[in-house]
Amino acid sequence: MTSIVPSKPPRPDSNNPAASPSLAATDSRLALFPVSFFAMVMGLTGWTIAWSKTETHLALPFHVSPYLLGFSATVFVVLILLYTAKILVCRPAVIQELRHPVKLNFFSTISIGLILLAIGTLHVAPDLSRWLWHVGAIVHLGFTFYIMGIWVNQTTYEITHLNPAWFIPVVGNILVPIAGVEHTSNEIAWFFFSIGLVFWIVLFTVIFYRVIFHHPLPERLVPTFFILIAPPAVGFISYIKLNDGLDHFARILYYCALFLTLLLATQFGKFARLRFFISWWAYSFPLAAMTIATWLMFEHTGMMEFKYLAVFLIAVLSLIVVGLTIRTLLAIVRREICIEEV
Repeated sequence: MTSIVPSKPPRPDSNNPAASPSLAATDSRLALFPVSFFAMVMGLTGWTIAWSKTETHLALPFHVSPYLLGFSATVFVVLILLYTAKILVCRPAVIQELRHPVKLNFFSTISIGLILLAIGTLHVAPDLSRWLWHVGAIVHLGFTFYIMGIWVNQTTYEITHLNPAWFIPVVGNILVPIAGVEHTSNEIAWFFFSIGLVFWIVLFTVIFYRVIFHHPLPERLVPTFFILIAPPAVGFISYIKLNDGLDHFARILYYCALFLTLLLATQFGKFARLRFFISWWAYSFPLAAMTIATWLMFEHTGMMEFKYLAVFLIAVLSLIVVGLTIRTLLAIVRREICIEEV
């Protein structure tokens, strides 16, 4: 099986827009610092919001979500500083990521991080939330236009380059209305929701075609299968915010997300055997979205089954995020990341 992530950067080729300067001349770990690191912020902030919902519904005497929010924001600031340094010092490496058919999509995790922080601060710091939301929404729309422009104009991509991470830039727009309903007009919120929903259906179809009829995903990208849960789960949350109630379409979105969660749970053995990659953080945010969606189902139906499921999901999510954080720190100490891909 041929990996879609090359072991060495491609040689410059004026006829190949995906080609870029080699990084072989530098041993700087900063040059190899991946933009996909920002998926950590998505997972940590999603976990924070899920815990905030859990604290409310269980009437817990202690609140951990404010501390988790502070930790998530700190991680985001640290990553922004590191990636800004990479832009200033290792510009060819940034250009290489911008031209890579897989890594390109992870730039949108930066704007999604801002949007999630806006959701997390919505009730504790409304003015900060408004600022974060406006910057995040504008930057994310910019990434959407830029990345889709590359998709429709490129001449080198193959079907094997496609994977669930392609959801992030375009379908990520479906996140915007969650805090957007508080910071802008409903029409603008519906604009973003519509983009995310329609292109979720389009990309979902193409990704399943790629998975069924072509070679399996490379090992480092297998965790991105969990991203399949996020669009219907987040779509459900956004739709509830926009529609202010539970209807049949909302149920379709929720149960689609639930089915995908159960489907991936049956593949536990496959995921457990994988080596550690930063892509493991793909487990976290989709499960956080599913947890929040389940709490919303409990709110609107009052069915205890949803409460029990939400409690189970927050427990699983917490174990996963804590484990991922520890494993990532170990990988940093052991210099297992920010190295040449093999």
